[in-house]
Amino acid sequence: MATVTMEWESRLGRRLRIRDVYILATVVKCGSMAKAAPLLAMSQPAVSEAIASLEHILRVRLLDRSPRGVEPTIYADALLKRGLMVFDELRQSVRDIECLADPTAGQVRIGCAESFMAGLLPAIIEELSSRYPKIAVHADYAQHATTDFRELRERNVDLVLGRVSEPFPHDDLNVENLYEEEYFVVASSHSPWARRRKVALSELTNEPWIHMPPNNVISSLVADAFRRQGLGVPQETVASLSMHLRTHLLASGKFLTIMPNTMYQFNAERWSLKALPIDLGIRARQVAIITLKHRTLSPVVQLFLEQARAVANSIKKELMSANGMVRPCSCPASKRSWQGAPKARSTPCQGFVPPRRF
Repeated sequence: MATVTMEWESRLGRRLRIRDVYILATVVKCGSMAKAAPLLAMSQPAVSEAIASLEHILRVRLLDRSPRGVEPTIYADALLKRGLMVFDELRQSVRDIECLADPTAGQVRIGCAESFMAGLLPAIIEELSSRYPKIAVHADYAQHATTDFRELRERNVDLVLGRVSEPFPHDDLNVENLYEEEYFVVASSHSPWARRRKVALSELTNEPWIHMPPNNVISSLVADAFRRQGLGVPQETVASLSMHLRTHLLASGKFLTIMPNTMYQFNAERWSLKALPIDLGIRARQVAIITLKHRTLSPVVQLFLEQARAVANSIKKELMSANGMVRPCSCPASKRSWQGAPKARSTPCQGFVPPRRF
């Protein structure tokens, strides 16, 4: 089909329907009209007719058909690329209308790595839900380092909580730095290592270690930390991204791992964890909120951002207050975490948490 110049009012404005573009998007996603029809609550002939109507209006072929299904043409790709933005803006419009009725009610869609789901994100949600109980948070796992912020660019999430490095190479994204993240060698407070005031990294090379999987940014930082001290990376006993698995095994008292301060701060007391007095020399990385440029965020998302900044400020204050000081650990005997004030205890504390610098 030949491409022709089309006037909006005479051809598209009066005849092109958003519903038909949505049907096309669903067919492309499913790979066939037969599979898309039940999802659209339509018959297959009706789906075929809607696609044919689009092709007639645009005067280009949108789908290449074969016995194995359908594939989008370059024309369909171009239409759907812009169509996704249209659908997102319509969803935002509905959410904005809901917020006009009640600006403290609505939905926030978050993408973040699992390490933030085990510490920072729950802390934000707890504060947010206590103030705004009508806000619903949908959190999805988003390994943005490997997916290149795909979920954010496709507008499946409102924002991403992630770690960023300088310079940030994505011109279409906004970055708001929250705080610097540091890394500790962590053991159970019941581990023999937790009772020592001085520990050298070289003493731990033969211990059971929990590592991140290879080809991970944090794995590279950890390897560099060992190399700077003339050591090889200890053989892993367990390698996993799962923070639930890591904390569970740490609590047994048999394993060691390297953990970011964000996760440690919010889990030390709950899991009886102890950061050992070892300076890894790992360069701090920025934890940030990443959003899409030229995309208006709803009032509900703005409320989430306010709470995220408040929690981040509390983390920064804890790190600043720890500068040059030794803090009591978070073991059950001390009844204290980084967030809380010290409480009376009946037995002396056996360990210490390292300060920011040694």
